Amino acid sequence: MSQIRGVVVGHGDLARALVDALQRIAGGDQQLVAVSNTDCDRGQLEERIVSAIGDGPAVVFIDMPTGSCMFAAMRNLDSRPDVRLVTGVNLAMLLEFAFNADGALDQVVERVRDAGTRAIEVR
Repeated sequence: MSQIRGVVVGHGDLARALVDALQRIAGGDQQLVAVSNTDCDRGQLEERIVSAIGDGPAVVFIDMPTGSCMFAAMRNLDSRPDVRLVTGVNLAMLLEFAFNADGALDQVVERVRDAGTRAIEVR
């Protein structure tokens, strides 16, 4: 698997549920960590996110393009050129990340975004 770490940040149990679903589909050896905003203030959430990212390159998947999870992630990551934020996380994005997270960080993020967008349909 890739050296790029994936961090899924969400309200309540959403992040954990997405990571659990991914592991059931793709297997348990994934570079994904779930972070919840449950029972913490913004400072504590920022610490959780930074801790989950660690030192290497990472993609931080956020549930919504606004709100406490997004603001907490943005606050400490502006100085990290090796971290990208992707909002509107869905299972298709995470599957793409799990199976195709090789290569340059920006290429991985583009593939992840495209997979998530393709997964959205209205019928």
